[in-house]
Amino acid sequence: MLHSNYATPVGRKPREEEGLVSNQVEAVRTKAGLSRQDLADAAGVHYQTIGYIERGEYSPSLVLALRIAEALEVNVEELFWLEGK
Repeated sequence: MLHSNYATPVGRKPREEEGLVSNQVEAVRTKAGLSRQDLADAAGVHYQTIGYIERGEYSPSLVLALRIAEALEVNVEELFWLEGK
């Protein structure tokens, strides 16, 4: 799924059978002093996409997860993990 104004694959709503993806994007972003808009600009997505990810409403694509991690200067494993793992 692509957001109409951006070329970065956004992701999709998680399926229950896949397990839930947890994240600490909001905590790391605020610690870095970045707004959702700042992070969205760095990752190439709409700022609302960052909000959806932070709230667990969408699981990011691998490409987007890596771009977010790069923008926050952390490893992707520090931001995202499967519940129960």
